[in-house]
Amino acid sequence: MSQVSSTVLLTGDSAVSQAVALLQNGECVALPTETVYGLAADATNVDAVGKIFEAKGRPKNHPLIIHIPDVSHLEKWAKDIPQSAYLLANTFWPGPLTLLLKKADHVDNVVTGGLDTIGLRMPSHPLFLSVLQQLNVGLAAPSANPYKQLSPTIAEQVMVGLGGKIAAVLEGGACEYGLESTIIDLVGDTPRILRAGPIDSDALSLALGITVSTPEEHTEVVPGNVKAHYQPKAQLQILSADQLRTDMHTLAQGNTHFVLWSDSVIEQFKSDVPSAQWSKIPSDALAFGRQLYVTLYQVDKKGVDNIIVEQPPETNEWRAVNDRLSRAAS
Repeated sequence: MSQVSSTVLLTGDSAVSQAVALLQNGECVALPTETVYGLAADATNVDAVGKIFEAKGRPKNHPLIIHIPDVSHLEKWAKDIPQSAYLLANTFWPGPLTLLLKKADHVDNVVTGGLDTIGLRMPSHPLFLSVLQQLNVGLAAPSANPYKQLSPTIAEQVMVGLGGKIAAVLEGGACEYGLESTIIDLVGDTPRILRAGPIDSDALSLALGITVSTPEEHTEVVPGNVKAHYQPKAQLQILSADQLRTDMHTLAQGNTHFVLWSDSVIEQFKSDVPSAQWSKIPSDALAFGRQLYVTLYQVDKKGVDNIIVEQPPETNEWRAVNDRLSRAAS
């Protein structure tokens, strides 16, 4: 592992220009997006992209998402682009939607993990957009965390996870969504969601005028599609409200922390096991997603052995949250 002398936290008026200069010099810089912090490098610089895999400990056959400054850059990275791609880009970009397309012939395999497809998106975070527009190139940027660990939604997480392995972190506050982008496959005849995210199948179906499916399981190699992922250091378990109510006395023994969202379960914990460690997480899907990774990060800092999360609802709007939790508990 190549080390940098120290990882700099970039703040203030010159932060964006400092990030741009480092990226132009072939360095990796963690940038805030509206989803999670991404570990960015110039996607046209093979050596710089290689530093992403090295810093994260990410397998070389795992493809990267390329972030672009505007819709016109689609043609720089993809070929045989369907009209549906332009329709979705013009509807949801900038925003948390990644389009999976056929890669252009000149795109190096290091970016795509050797695949003939490529994921492209235009992020909405103003700092990331400013960096992209000043560089006018695509930036490869997977989540700025060690491979399979919790994705970072605040700069502190990046500094803890990758400090000494990357050049800098651009401070951009807490991420708006807190969960990775939706990935939609536009290569085949029928659009389908390969990674659930902030934009759900209902919104995509409405925009396209056709049904967008979300397979329960698929074998496509896309970011996030490994069984064990997004994991805290503590062992994570998901239990229903009924299981928590029935077994709370037993479960509360030992160094366990509970992450709860329903008022009825919280009230019972307060009365029946007042010594239990617990945190409240919001009860609506969007806010739950925004707080999930940072809550698990903060609980991890306590040094607990086990984290038990109350099972969220299993409806379409909660699909992304449940996907991340199932992988975190795997």
